[in-house]
Amino acid sequence: MNDVAAADRGSGGGSGRVGGVVRSVGRALHSPVTGTVRGIRKATHAHGAGESGLGKLIELHAVNGAGDVMITVALAATVFFAVPTDEARGRVALYLAITMAPFTVLAPVIGPLLDRLPHGRRAAMAAAMLARALLALVLSGAVASGSIQLYPAALGVLVASRAYGVVRSAVVPRLLPPAFSLVKANSRVTLAGLLATGVAAPIAAGLHAVGDPWPLYGAFVIFIAGMFLSFSLPPKVDSAKGEYVALLAADEQHLHGPRRKAQNGRKPGLRTVGPAVTHALGANAALRCLSGFLIFFLAFLLREQPLTGQSAAVSLGMVGVAAGAGNALGTAVGAWLRSRAPEIIIVTVVAVVLGAAIVAAVFFGAVLVACLAAVAGFAQALAKLSLDALIQRDVPEAVRTSAFARSETLLQMAWVFGGAVGIVMPLNGALGLAVAAVIVAAGWVTTLRGLLASARQGGRPRARVA
Repeated sequence: MNDVAAADRGSGGGSGRVGGVVRSVGRALHSPVTGTVRGIRKATHAHGAGESGLGKLIELHAVNGAGDVMITVALAATVFFAVPTDEARGRVALYLAITMAPFTVLAPVIGPLLDRLPHGRRAAMAAAMLARALLALVLSGAVASGSIQLYPAALGVLVASRAYGVVRSAVVPRLLPPAFSLVKANSRVTLAGLLATGVAAPIAAGLHAVGDPWPLYGAFVIFIAGMFLSFSLPPKVDSAKGEYVALLAADEQHLHGPRRKAQNGRKPGLRTVGPAVTHALGANAALRCLSGFLIFFLAFLLREQPLTGQSAAVSLGMVGVAAGAGNALGTAVGAWLRSRAPEIIIVTVVAVVLGAAIVAAVFFGAVLVACLAAVAGFAQALAKLSLDALIQRDVPEAVRTSAFARSETLLQMAWVFGGAVGIVMPLNGALGLAVAAVIVAAGWVTTLRGLLASARQGGRPRARVA
């Protein structure tokens, strides 16, 4: 009897040891994943961002960036890389005509439409995610079959993406932790999107190697996750207490409240957000226009005339990495500078981009093209954060979210215009970069005086809200 009991204990001890080994292996495999998740959550929720809900928005924006890059890789491979250069140029021009042209009409509607849904911002963001998830499935079929459905589906993705961007800009001020400036909050959100894009891009390329539709299947999964994550944002995101509609203008005669009746019985004109904001918006529009121009112009130029000693794909990759690194650096510097002298920052970075564009046009070469991409990315990020600081400083809280929505819409339209110019330019490097310099110069000259005047005055008084 004792021998049997001892045998049972020995058998149980052996099973226990095997179970312990299995559990140890499971923990070893599980720990890197859970450790990474905990590290990410700790970073996104630091300094009160977790308590305010900003951390969840940061994570949502990372998901958004990962999904967008999946679709971008799939479309770029289909529209741009899959055919010879001449045919690719025609296909991209058709893509712009069918998708971007309607978007320029729809973009001004997005902001005002979302202003009418202040109580449904979480639902609007979830709907934008769901729409892109379903359209990714439509695109997967169109990519595999070469169907014309590619273009309307791509337009839908673009509109849904911009709608998400507009709502996200309006949501950030609602989720600021007590010690956060708006610039710092936007820096964290933007950095999360950039990091997620950098991680997802090679994954998307790997999925594309498996098959053309696979990045779109990945996008479907990511956007579905984003839809559920949208509803995890705090309920205060949907609050519109004390908010009014703000339209962009710089004249002083529209300083009164939105319910004020207009003279002569007419509807009131544009509400003012102050000259500093409108001039900063103009400068940012020039940089966003430059971004759209460089993306399309350099894509075709470097495919036809790669950088010295490099293939077309490597050349495009080098310029893309330079632009992404510059954008990330600009975001980090913006978080460090916070809201110090935003007018001077904008004037300075636009001047730097102008100088870089002129030098690259005169001494056209591989290094200078990469430098221009990096400087443009840096300036665009820093100037946008400075615009955010001006909106926070000069626009009353009651109309601030509306101002963000409209400024984002106008910047997207500037990007569309720049892309259209880039697609029709002849593939001459020096000429193209000279046009880029003209674009930046126009934005700089027209806004320089107003921004410097605002900086000397230390910012205009806040507009009244009746």
